[in-house]
Amino acid sequence: MLYASTFPSPVGALTALVDEDGALVELRFARRPPPEGVAWDDARCAQVRRELDEYFAGGRREFGVALRPRGTAWQQKVWAALRGLPFGATIDYRELATRVGNPLAARAAGRANATNPIPIIIPCHRVIGVAGALTGYGGGLPAKELLLLHEGARKDGARIVPAPQVEDRVEGR
Repeated sequence: MLYASTFPSPVGALTALVDEDGALVELRFARRPPPEGVAWDDARCAQVRRELDEYFAGGRREFGVALRPRGTAWQQKVWAALRGLPFGATIDYRELATRVGNPLAARAAGRANATNPIPIIIPCHRVIGVAGALTGYGGGLPAKELLLLHEGARKDGARIVPAPQVEDRVEGR
């Protein structure tokens, strides 16, 4: 059984879906309706909402809510690598593939990134194109840009530059 709650955010309404144990299974942008048969329960989803509210208010950089995304072993590996990206960091798809042990699998890593069922908390928005280009995002490119700027990245023309405090740590310099 899944329990759902919809709440506002700076990137539009979000719908959280948690399981019986309260673990977050999905976080959906408003234009994607929840699956049939969920029970609406704000109380069961309260931790997810609270942590996202804290994130958007600038008081949270890491999430503590239990996660239980559903996916293949490859997807789980990619999503685990995404969870390791620090607040404000950005990487490209080739780097993501390298981090999961297959530098030639940038497209497969990109596909796993695109199917991430828990955006924002599993920070797929931190993966950008080569040379800082913004690429697709389930919540739309304006939402992706807002999230990156919220985390301290800056725009340089059409290019996104990671937050200065994390750039050296992420690239290993």
